[in-house]
Amino acid sequence: MRRAALTLLIVTLPTLFACDKPDARQSATDVAHASRIVTLAPNLAELVFAAGAGDTLVGVSAYSDFPPAVAALPLVGDAFTIDQERLAMLRPDLLLAWASGTPAHVVDELRQAGYRVEVIRTRSLDDISATLIRIGELAGTQGEAREVAAEFAAALQDLGDKYRDTESIRVFYQVSKRPLYTVGPDHYASELIALCGGQNVFGDVRELAPAIDVEAVLGRDPEVMLAGDDAGSDAFSEWDRWPSIAANRYGNRFLLPADELSRPTPRVLTAGAVICESLQIARERRSEQAAAAEQS
Repeated sequence: MRRAALTLLIVTLPTLFACDKPDARQSATDVAHASRIVTLAPNLAELVFAAGAGDTLVGVSAYSDFPPAVAALPLVGDAFTIDQERLAMLRPDLLLAWASGTPAHVVDELRQAGYRVEVIRTRSLDDISATLIRIGELAGTQGEAREVAAEFAAALQDLGDKYRDTESIRVFYQVSKRPLYTVGPDHYASELIALCGGQNVFGDVRELAPAIDVEAVLGRDPEVMLAGDDAGSDAFSEWDRWPSIAANRYGNRFLLPADELSRPTPRVLTAGAVICESLQIARERRSEQAAAAEQS
């Protein structure tokens, strides 16, 4: 499975991990500001920079690659294993763990070793803003962090306002095709679809990342199919066998920027804009076919 799709699956499969409840948050005055932060997930490194605290970051996890400055930082491990010797050499005063990606036993072991660990939850769009503010509190960059969070929230509002009065259209988002996964209504990708006037055809499934079968997709007859562009040109090839699906009839199959969509950070705005533009094209194609059918 390609990296961005795997990242999005980790985001959407919190049942694989037990550290899904964030810590009770202390006020910014309860503890000293962190000056040496290590992040245990790529999206967290990006959020530290976005919150204006990039100069406090001394170590990151595997696959951390944005912004470019992150690539020069020491790696301390991946989502499942930590290089304890390297971590000790970095002398961090704060570790940021990911509620949907860092296993509970890893968090427990780090705390038992004496590290201060903050568990960050980033399932929803609101979580992104809240996380930016929280990192600002922890690192002493509250002013910049709050400004970035406000800009992010305002940009989401503008995007939603732009497409508020558009006609609804049925959307299927394919996280991966083997096995076949999608997103439920509480996932930020589904929130972006709704923001653009789309209706997630699996919006009634109360799971973040339900595993589904082909028959379920056929039964819901989506008018649009979306997938990450890391899946390549054959992302939707499995669906060619069913030309009667509305999305196939309309030619509404779109690839989204996987890097921006797979990580819950302010960059999801880029993916959101592409989703909105794609759904608008999809509506136009649907209308054109409806008009052609009436004339015939």
